[in-house]
Amino acid sequence: MFIKVRRDTLIILMLAFILIVSGRLMTYMAYASSSDTEKGLPIAGVMVQGNDIVPSNYIKTNLANVGFRTGSYIQGDTLITTKRQVPLNEALENARQAAMLSTVPGTKITPIKAADVKIDRQTGIVTVIVIEDFNTVVVNQTKQ
Repeated sequence: MFIKVRRDTLIILMLAFILIVSGRLMTYMAYASSSDTEKGLPIAGVMVQGNDIVPSNYIKTNLANVGFRTGSYIQGDTLITTKRQVPLNEALENARQAAMLSTVPGTKITPIKAADVKIDRQTGIVTVIVIEDFNTVVVNQTKQ
């Protein structure tokens, strides 16, 4: 019934456990004590809500092209990316338009008719709420 474990194997397993736990603790302490907020509020990620057909990755890619990507940060009312500095209200409008230009994979159909982009000033998470409406989609049909 009992598994036989030698004493030296048990000691090695306990040392490995202690090293892993202490490594994670040191990583957390280094992150918690870092003062990376002098640059501003970093963009932590993008959350997409309300999409059924258009994949979230397409919308996230379009928002990353506008400037809401890893490495960008908000300082005051300015979005600062690696390439440029954009006023935040203009960046939000560009992100809204970019989300509305997201297409169904493999087609040119853009079913997103409305989008709302918000930024949480505490966490740096960008939330995009989209509304897909297939009643107003125009599909070009060719005569055969």
